[in-house]
This record gives sequence, C-alpha cells and structure tokens, in this order.
Amino acid sequence: MKCFSHKLKLVFTFTLNLYLSRLKLEQFLEVWQYEWAVRALIASVVVGIICGVLGCFIVLRNMSMVGDALSHAVLPGVVLAFVLFGYNSLGFFAGAVLAGLVTAVLIIWIQQNVKTKNDAAIGIVFTAMFSIGVIGISKISKNDGVHLDLKDFLFGNILGVSNADIRLNVIIGCFIILSVLLFYRHLFVSTFQPVIARTMGFNVHLLHYFLMLLLSFAVVASIQTVGVILVVSMLITPAAAALLLSNHLKIVLLISSGIGILSAVIGMSLAIVFNTTPGPVIALVATGFYIMAAVLAPEKGLLLVWWGKQKRQFKIRREDFLKESYKLIEKGQYNKVDLKRKLEWPPVLFPLIHHQLVTKGLAMKNLQSTPLTDNGMQRASRMVRAHRLWESYMVEKMGMKKDQIHEEAEKLEHHLTDDILRELDDALGSPAKDPHGSLIPSSTHSGQLISGQRLSEGQRFYISNDNPTDILNALEDFQLEPDKSLYLKRKTKGYWHVKSQDRQLMVVPKNLFRNLKVEV
Repeated sequence: MKCFSHKLKLVFTFTLNLYLSRLKLEQFLEVWQYEWAVRALIASVVVGIICGVLGCFIVLRNMSMVGDALSHAVLPGVVLAFVLFGYNSLGFFAGAVLAGLVTAVLIIWIQQNVKTKNDAAIGIVFTAMFSIGVIGISKISKNDGVHLDLKDFLFGNILGVSNADIRLNVIIGCFIILSVLLFYRHLFVSTFQPVIARTMGFNVHLLHYFLMLLLSFAVVASIQTVGVILVVSMLITPAAAALLLSNHLKIVLLISSGIGILSAVIGMSLAIVFNTTPGPVIALVATGFYIMAAVLAPEKGLLLVWWGKQKRQFKIRREDFLKESYKLIEKGQYNKVDLKRKLEWPPVLFPLIHHQLVTKGLAMKNLQSTPLTDNGMQRASRMVRAHRLWESYMVEKMGMKKDQIHEEAEKLEHHLTDDILRELDDALGSPAKDPHGSLIPSSTHSGQLISGQRLSEGQRFYISNDNPTDILNALEDFQLEPDKSLYLKRKTKGYWHVKSQDRQLMVVPKNLFRNLKVEV
C-alpha cells in the first residue's frame, strides 16, 4: 500500500509539472501577441545589429573605453533636451549626440594638449559629464508632473519603447549601416594601417570624428533598450566574440551583428520567462556567446589551444622515448627497465606513448630486445644529431661550458628544422663528436627540397622538418611524419594515395600538400 501511494504521488507530481510547464509555454507565447512585446523585440534586434556592426571597428581601434565614456556622457544632453523640448525622442537624440560630440572633442583635446595619459583623459571627461547628467536628472525628476526616471536611462526601459522610438532607431540603424558600406574602404585602411591611409589621401582625424558620431548615434539608439551602463556590453561583447571566430573583417561584421540579434531575441525571451529586466539579461546572453567563442573558436579557442598544447607535449614525449632508446642502443646497454628509469615518467604514461609509437610504425610491440623500427631509428638518429650539434654550437660559437649546455639542448632539439641543422653542421665544419665525446649521427637523408605539389606518381620522398608545426600536426593524423620514407602511389581528384615503408596505405587530402616541403 505504501509503495502504491508513493507511485501515485510521483505520477501526480509529474502531471502537475507537465501542466505548469505547458501553462508557462502558453503564457510565454501569449505575451508575443501584445504590441509592446513586439515593439520591444524589434527595438532589441535593431540595437543588436547597430552595436554588432559598429562594435567591430571600436574593438579593432582599441576604443572600447571611448565607447564606455560616450555611453555615460550623453546624460547631460538628455537633460538639456528635456528642458528645451520636454519628453521628446527626437529631442533626446539631438541632445545625446551633441553631448557625445562634446565629450569626444574634450577627450581628444586633453590627449593632444595636456600631459595626461589617454585612458586618464577618458576617465576624467566621462565621469564629469556623467555626474552632471545624474545631478540634472535627479533635480528635474523632483518637479511635479515630470516623468524622467534615472534608472530608465541607466538600465534601459525596453518595455516602454514607443512607435516613435522604433522609427528613430530604424533610421539610425540604416544610417550607420549605410555609412559603414559607403566608407568601408576608408574605415578598413585607417583601422589597420593609419599611415598608409594618410598616404592614400584619407583624412584620418576626420574619419575618427565620424566614427565618434556614429558611436554617439548607436549609444542613443541603445539607451532605451539596455541603458547607458550596459550599452558598452552590446558594443564590445559581440564584436569581441566575432573576432575570435574569424580574421576576415566582412565575415566578422556579419557574425557580430548575428550575435547581437541572437542576444537580443534570446535575452528578451528569457526576461519574459523569468519576469526580470530585459537589458541585463540581453547583456548576459551576449557574454554567454563570448564565453562559447572563447572556448570553442576553431583557431583561437581555449579548447583548441589546450589540445594543441597537449599534442605538442605528446610529440615531445614520443621524441624523448625515441632519443633515449637510441642512446641506450648506442651504448649496447638497452633494456626496458633502464629506458623507464631514464624517462622518469608516471607509470601510466609509458605504455600510452609506446602505443602511439607502435601505431605510427616507429616502435616495436615487444620492447625486450629491439625497441625501434627502422623508421624509428631514423627519427631517433635525427633527434640525437640535433641535440649534439646544438651542444657543439653552444660550446664552440657561444663560449658556454660543458656543464651549462645539456638542459638548453634538451629544450631546443625538438624545434630545430633541417635547414637549421644544415647551417649548424656547415658552421661547425661537420664535427664527428659533441663536446662530451659522443658521436654525432650523420644526416639520415639528404635530397632536393621541393614543394609537395610537384611530386609525381611513383616518386619516393621524405617530409621536411622545415614545415610549420600546424602542417606537421595535421599530417600526423595520417601517420605522415618527417624522416619516414614515403611513396606516392597515385593521385585522384581531391586525394593522394601515399604508401609508407611498411606498406601501409594512407589516403590524404590533396590540399595538405599545397604548402608542404618534401625532400626527394
């Protein structure tokens, strides 16, 4: 009986939660039938586009603090407009733009004429302007019949957006986007190469003031949506996220405006669901997009950077395994126990690295007698050669002592390319032994260096160590490594079929050979 009542309680709870969630969904959908909700959504989307596009130039020009300053400094203009025109959207626009331009001129004048640092000049001007605005609004709002609330300007009042506000925002948005399209070339050159922009005849100072004007417009459009405090979030965060995702400015502009739109729509929806102020939620959603970009960006993301670092660490450990095995074989003292003692790795790491080397055809499965394959010995020989050549160079050419060179050579041996090794060998006169009396292995192969695109079917080749690290890492996924004898069997559309010395066939995308250096 007790078990039955417990099950009945669970069914009742589940049914109630389902009913409440359905009720919430119906209430959420019902909200969008109201005109004020649609107006708020349109205003948010327009602000997302404006700030997304303009924010890219603000971030690239290191003007983030200027954007924050202008967003706060427009308040005196709002107060002046209210005194002259009353509660009028067009009046607020004119007053805010005027205040923004005055702020910009004051900041630039102080930076150029007074011995004050740039960020200090920005802080001085915008705090003074903001304080004047706050005092003005506080004083005016005490009068009877005045509906001018300071918190609406600070945090936004998106639910109070009128049709006139939307029309003004759409006009501002069209003007800003049209300006960016018309002056894209000027803004692009002056942002990245101001010196070249001057030689091309562009007025860099005028472009700077024009960008300040557009920034003032964007701030005015955003006041009603997110307020002067959070407008800097919509200007900076989507642009910063977009710059992590692409290096092409046109694509960055599209991504930034897209993030601005999504932040506005999702933020508005969440604010309705949780019954809270939309402005801060929109800013937080934009921050969420930035965090995702910072972690998952294809080239600059923290996850990919971490993974690249791990791959490099594993590569270094694999090379250490090969090098120490070679040195023990060289002395005729190889055994598995001594190899483990030399490497000083945690117990779990040794079998993992060994398995990777076996998979790549560089080590034998059984480590009891012969640890390395022929390819593994060639790779190990190169590592030992790099280490001992660099030690010789440090002693003979840099005047270092024998007891100072080992640790430095341990670090650099993994990064010395074939070109550098050839230069070291020539500079030292092809020495036979290093400063400690150990033999320096000869070069494992020596051939003509050509582009991978020039390889012909049936041709044997080696991948050069002179290739960039990212290319070598990409080739490792196909078990193609330097010092490994390879054979180009045939070419097909988009793919090349490559055989290794152990007759393993690899199908490799053709584009990997585009910038590849190989020795034939």
